[in-house]
Amino acid sequence: MAKRQLTGQVVSDKMPKTVVVKVGRIKVYPKYQARFKLSQKYKAHDENKECKVGDWVVIEECRPLSRDKRLRIIKKVSQA
Repeated sequence: MAKRQLTGQVVSDKMPKTVVVKVGRIKVYPKYQARFKLSQKYKAHDENKECKVGDWVVIEECRPLSRDKRLRIIKKVSQA
């Protein structure tokens, strides 16, 4: 089974070995076809503290690493 992967921006790197990643998506209102943005924050595991605030990253599901962490960083991506 494929693991879910999400792309988002790092908004906090103050915790040891953990970053907070904000993942956004666009949803369409059914009746009026209006588009609006939604976002959700996830805590992700960053073993070597490679990511800084503002970096775009890909995160992937994994086994539970702590009470809140169920994702780990796979790679950094460049956003133009």
